[in-house]
Amino acid sequence: MQTLALLSLGEESAEKFLWLPSLLSLGLGALHIWMLVHAVWRGNWLWLIPLLLAPGLGALLYFFAVFWQTPSGHGFELPGAADRRRIKQLRTQIHNVDKAVFHAQLGDIFFEQGKFAKAEECYRAALEREADDPDTQSHLGQSLLRQGKTTEALPLLRAVVEKDPRHEYGYTLMAYAEALTAAGQTAEARAAWEKVVAANTYARARVQLAALLIEQNQIPEAKALLDETITDAPHSPAFQRKRERVWVRKAKRLRRRI
Repeated sequence: MQTLALLSLGEESAEKFLWLPSLLSLGLGALHIWMLVHAVWRGNWLWLIPLLLAPGLGALLYFFAVFWQTPSGHGFELPGAADRRRIKQLRTQIHNVDKAVFHAQLGDIFFEQGKFAKAEECYRAALEREADDPDTQSHLGQSLLRQGKTTEALPLLRAVVEKDPRHEYGYTLMAYAEALTAAGQTAEARAAWEKVVAANTYARARVQLAALLIEQNQIPEAKALLDETITDAPHSPAFQRKRERVWVRKAKRLRRRI
Protein backbone atom coordinates (compact mmCIF):
# COMPACT_ATOMS: atom_id res chain seq x y z
CA MET A 1 0.00 0.00 0.00
CA GLN A 2 2.81 2.34 0.87
CA THR A 3 4.45 1.60 -2.45
CA LEU A 4 1.20 2.31 -4.33
CA ALA A 5 0.81 5.57 -2.44
CA LEU A 6 4.35 6.61 -3.36
CA LEU A 7 3.74 5.76 -7.01
CA SER A 8 0.50 7.72 -7.01
CA LEU A 9 2.26 10.70 -5.43
CA GLY A 10 5.00 10.49 -8.03
CA GLU A 11 2.48 10.44 -10.85
CA GLU A 12 0.71 13.49 -9.41
CA SER A 13 4.01 15.35 -9.09
CA ALA A 14 4.93 14.47 -12.65
CA GLU A 15 1.57 15.71 -13.90
CA LYS A 16 2.17 19.04 -12.17
CA PHE A 17 5.26 19.62 -14.31
CA LEU A 18 3.89 18.44 -17.65
CA TRP A 19 3.35 22.07 -18.64
CA LEU A 20 7.06 22.92 -18.33
CA PRO A 21 8.15 21.66 -21.79
CA SER A 22 5.28 23.56 -23.42
CA LEU A 23 6.20 26.72 -21.55
CA LEU A 24 9.87 26.39 -22.51
CA SER A 25 8.93 25.74 -26.12
CA LEU A 26 6.66 28.80 -26.15
CA GLY A 27 9.36 30.97 -24.60
CA LEU A 28 11.98 29.77 -27.04
CA GLY A 29 9.60 30.40 -29.93
CA ALA A 30 8.96 33.95 -28.73
CA LEU A 31 12.71 34.52 -28.33
CA HIS A 32 13.32 33.22 -31.85
CA ILE A 33 10.76 35.61 -33.37
CA TRP A 34 12.14 38.51 -31.33
CA MET A 35 15.73 37.80 -32.38
CA LEU A 36 14.69 37.32 -36.02
CA VAL A 37 12.93 40.70 -36.08
CA HIS A 38 15.90 42.32 -34.35
CA ALA A 39 18.32 40.86 -36.91
CA VAL A 40 16.27 42.20 -39.82
CA TRP A 41 15.76 45.56 -38.09
CA ARG A 42 19.50 45.90 -37.46
CA GLY A 43 20.48 44.59 -40.90
CA ASN A 44 22.38 41.60 -39.46
CA TRP A 45 21.67 39.56 -42.58
CA LEU A 46 24.28 36.81 -42.04
CA TRP A 47 22.63 35.90 -38.76
CA LEU A 48 19.46 34.98 -40.64
CA ILE A 49 21.14 31.72 -41.69
CA PRO A 50 21.47 30.20 -38.17
CA LEU A 51 18.22 31.82 -37.06
CA LEU A 52 16.28 30.16 -39.86
CA LEU A 53 18.15 26.84 -40.04
CA ALA A 54 18.43 26.23 -36.27
CA PRO A 55 15.73 28.39 -34.66
CA GLY A 56 16.28 27.52 -30.99
CA LEU A 57 20.07 27.37 -30.96
CA GLY A 58 20.34 30.26 -33.42
CA ALA A 59 18.13 32.45 -31.26
CA LEU A 60 20.22 31.75 -28.15
CA LEU A 61 23.48 32.40 -30.00
CA TYR A 62 22.15 35.64 -31.46
CA PHE A 63 20.82 36.77 -28.07
CA PHE A 64 24.20 36.50 -26.35
CA ALA A 65 26.46 37.40 -29.30
CA VAL A 66 24.52 40.37 -30.71
CA PHE A 67 21.35 41.37 -28.89
CA TRP A 68 22.90 41.50 -25.43
CA GLN A 69 25.78 43.58 -26.79
CA THR A 70 23.47 46.26 -28.25
CA PRO A 71 24.56 49.54 -26.57
CA SER A 72 21.11 51.10 -26.23
CA GLY A 73 19.46 49.23 -23.42
CA HIS A 74 20.21 45.68 -24.66
CA GLY A 75 17.40 45.63 -27.20
CA PHE A 76 14.44 47.43 -28.64
CA GLU A 77 13.39 50.91 -27.60
CA LEU A 78 10.02 52.55 -27.32
CA PRO A 79 9.21 54.84 -30.27
CA GLY A 80 10.90 58.19 -29.78
CA ALA A 81 13.22 56.96 -27.03
CA ALA A 82 16.35 57.95 -28.95
CA ASP A 83 14.88 61.38 -29.66
CA ARG A 84 14.05 61.90 -26.00
CA ARG A 85 17.61 61.05 -24.99
CA ARG A 86 19.02 63.34 -27.65
CA ILE A 87 16.69 66.17 -26.64
CA LYS A 88 17.87 65.80 -23.04
CA GLN A 89 21.52 65.82 -24.16
CA LEU A 90 21.02 68.92 -26.29
CA ARG A 91 19.23 70.80 -23.53
CA THR A 92 22.08 69.98 -21.19
CA GLN A 93 24.59 71.21 -23.78
CA ILE A 94 22.58 74.40 -24.29
CA HIS A 95 22.51 74.97 -20.54
CA ASN A 96 26.27 74.48 -20.26
CA VAL A 97 27.54 75.99 -23.52
CA ASP A 98 24.57 77.66 -25.30
CA LYS A 99 25.87 77.38 -28.86
CA ALA A 100 23.80 78.00 -31.98
CA VAL A 101 24.47 74.51 -33.30
CA PHE A 102 22.77 72.88 -30.32
CA HIS A 103 19.65 75.03 -30.70
CA ALA A 104 19.56 74.20 -34.42
CA GLN A 105 19.94 70.45 -33.81
CA LEU A 106 17.16 70.55 -31.23
CA GLY A 107 15.00 72.37 -33.78
CA ASP A 108 15.70 69.65 -36.35
CA ILE A 109 14.40 66.97 -33.97
CA PHE A 110 11.20 68.90 -33.30
CA PHE A 111 10.80 69.54 -37.04
CA GLU A 112 11.07 65.81 -37.79
CA GLN A 113 8.47 65.17 -35.08
CA GLY A 114 6.11 67.66 -36.73
CA LYS A 115 6.33 70.07 -33.76
CA PHE A 116 6.89 73.11 -35.94
CA ALA A 117 6.18 75.77 -33.31
CA LYS A 118 8.84 74.28 -31.02
CA ALA A 119 11.20 73.96 -33.98
CA GLU A 120 10.64 77.63 -34.81
CA GLU A 121 11.62 78.66 -31.27
CA CYS A 122 14.84 76.67 -31.48
CA TYR A 123 15.79 77.99 -34.92
CA ARG A 124 15.16 81.58 -33.84
CA ALA A 125 17.37 81.00 -30.80
CA ALA A 126 20.07 79.60 -33.09
CA LEU A 127 19.88 82.61 -35.42
CA GLU A 128 20.21 84.96 -32.45
CA ARG A 129 23.60 83.36 -31.86
CA GLU A 130 24.64 82.84 -35.50
CA ALA A 131 22.54 85.00 -37.80
CA ASP A 132 24.08 84.04 -41.16
CA ASP A 133 23.81 80.24 -41.00
CA PRO A 134 22.00 79.15 -44.20
CA ASP A 135 20.89 75.78 -42.82
CA THR A 136 19.14 77.41 -39.86
CA GLN A 137 17.60 80.08 -42.09
CA SER A 138 16.26 77.40 -44.41
CA HIS A 139 14.91 75.22 -41.61
CA LEU A 140 13.27 78.18 -39.89
CA GLY A 141 11.66 79.17 -43.18
CA GLN A 142 10.36 75.64 -43.65
CA SER A 143 8.98 75.43 -40.12
CA LEU A 144 7.18 78.74 -40.67
CA LEU A 145 5.82 77.50 -43.99
CA ARG A 146 4.43 74.36 -42.31
CA GLN A 147 2.60 76.61 -39.87
CA GLY A 148 1.08 78.67 -42.68
CA LYS A 149 3.29 81.69 -41.97
CA THR A 150 4.12 82.16 -45.64
CA THR A 151 4.92 85.87 -45.46
CA GLU A 152 7.60 85.25 -42.82
CA ALA A 153 8.96 82.16 -44.57
CA LEU A 154 9.48 83.68 -48.02
CA PRO A 155 12.34 86.13 -47.29
CA LEU A 156 14.27 83.51 -45.32
CA LEU A 157 14.00 80.89 -48.06
CA ARG A 158 14.68 83.44 -50.81
CA ALA A 159 17.88 84.60 -49.10
CA VAL A 160 19.22 81.04 -49.01
CA VAL A 161 18.35 80.02 -52.59
CA GLU A 162 19.70 83.28 -54.04
CA LYS A 163 23.09 82.40 -52.57
CA ASP A 164 22.89 78.66 -53.29
CA PRO A 165 20.04 77.28 -55.46
CA ARG A 166 21.29 73.75 -54.76
CA HIS A 167 21.22 74.19 -50.98
CA GLU A 168 20.49 70.87 -49.29
CA TYR A 169 20.17 69.10 -52.64
CA GLY A 170 17.39 71.39 -53.83
CA TYR A 171 15.11 70.90 -50.84
CA THR A 172 15.32 74.55 -49.85
CA LEU A 173 14.40 75.54 -53.40
CA MET A 174 11.40 73.20 -53.24
CA ALA A 175 10.29 74.81 -49.99
CA TYR A 176 10.73 78.22 -51.61
CA ALA A 177 8.58 77.12 -54.57
CA GLU A 178 5.93 75.88 -52.14
CA ALA A 179 5.99 79.23 -50.31
CA LEU A 180 5.64 81.12 -53.61
CA THR A 181 2.73 78.86 -54.58
CA ALA A 182 1.04 79.42 -51.23
CA ALA A 183 1.55 83.18 -51.61
CA GLY A 184 -0.13 83.12 -55.04
CA GLN A 185 3.03 84.20 -56.87
CA THR A 186 2.35 81.78 -59.70
CA ALA A 187 4.95 82.90 -62.24
CA GLU A 188 7.76 82.91 -59.71
CA ALA A 189 6.59 79.58 -58.29
CA ARG A 190 6.61 77.94 -61.72
CA ALA A 191 10.12 79.21 -62.42
CA ALA A 192 11.31 77.80 -59.09
CA TRP A 193 9.63 74.44 -59.68
CA GLU A 194 11.14 74.19 -63.16
CA LYS A 195 14.61 74.77 -61.69
CA VAL A 196 14.08 71.93 -59.23
CA VAL A 197 12.74 69.54 -61.86
CA ALA A 198 15.57 70.36 -64.25
CA ALA A 199 18.15 69.27 -61.69
CA ASN A 200 16.33 66.50 -59.80
CA THR A 201 13.75 63.73 -60.15
CA TYR A 202 11.85 64.53 -56.96
CA ALA A 203 8.22 63.40 -57.14
CA ARG A 204 7.34 66.20 -54.73
CA ALA A 205 8.51 68.79 -57.27
CA ARG A 206 7.14 67.10 -60.39
CA VAL A 207 3.66 66.63 -58.94
CA GLN A 208 3.36 70.18 -57.63
CA LEU A 209 4.60 71.62 -60.91
CA ALA A 210 2.12 69.39 -62.76
CA ALA A 211 -0.69 70.67 -60.53
CA LEU A 212 0.32 74.23 -61.36
CA LEU A 213 0.39 73.42 -65.08
CA ILE A 214 -3.08 71.90 -64.87
CA GLU A 215 -4.35 75.13 -63.34
CA GLN A 216 -2.82 76.95 -66.31
CA ASN A 217 -4.50 74.46 -68.71
CA GLN A 218 -1.16 73.12 -69.96
CA ILE A 219 -2.35 69.52 -69.89
CA PRO A 220 0.24 67.77 -72.15
CA GLU A 221 3.15 69.14 -70.08
CA ALA A 222 1.39 68.11 -66.86
CA LYS A 223 0.71 64.60 -68.20
CA ALA A 224 4.36 64.16 -69.12
CA LEU A 225 5.50 65.06 -65.59
CA LEU A 226 2.95 62.80 -63.94
CA ASP A 227 3.80 59.88 -66.24
CA GLU A 228 7.50 60.29 -65.44
CA THR A 229 6.71 60.28 -61.72
CA ILE A 230 4.60 57.12 -61.92
CA THR A 231 7.05 55.31 -64.22
CA ASP A 232 10.16 56.16 -62.18
CA ALA A 233 8.68 55.32 -58.75
CA PRO A 234 9.18 51.50 -58.80
CA HIS A 235 12.83 51.92 -59.82
CA SER A 236 13.76 54.36 -57.03
CA PRO A 237 15.76 53.30 -53.95
CA ALA A 238 13.64 51.95 -51.10
CA PHE A 239 14.18 54.98 -48.85
CA GLN A 240 13.10 57.31 -51.66
CA ARG A 241 9.99 55.25 -52.46
CA LYS A 242 8.95 55.44 -48.83
CA ARG A 243 9.53 59.18 -48.66
CA GLU A 244 7.76 59.96 -51.94
CA ARG A 245 4.89 57.48 -51.94
CA VAL A 246 2.39 60.17 -50.93
CA TRP A 247 3.41 62.16 -54.01
CA VAL A 248 3.23 59.11 -56.27
CA ARG A 249 -0.31 58.46 -55.06
CA LYS A 250 -1.19 62.08 -55.75
CA ALA A 251 0.38 61.79 -59.22
CA LYS A 252 -1.88 58.81 -59.97
CA ARG A 253 -4.97 60.70 -58.78
CA LEU A 254 -4.11 63.75 -60.88
CA ARG A 255 -3.35 61.58 -63.90
CA ARG A 256 -6.80 59.95 -63.73
CA ARG A 257 -8.42 63.38 -63.72
CA ILE A 258 -6.84 64.65 -66.93
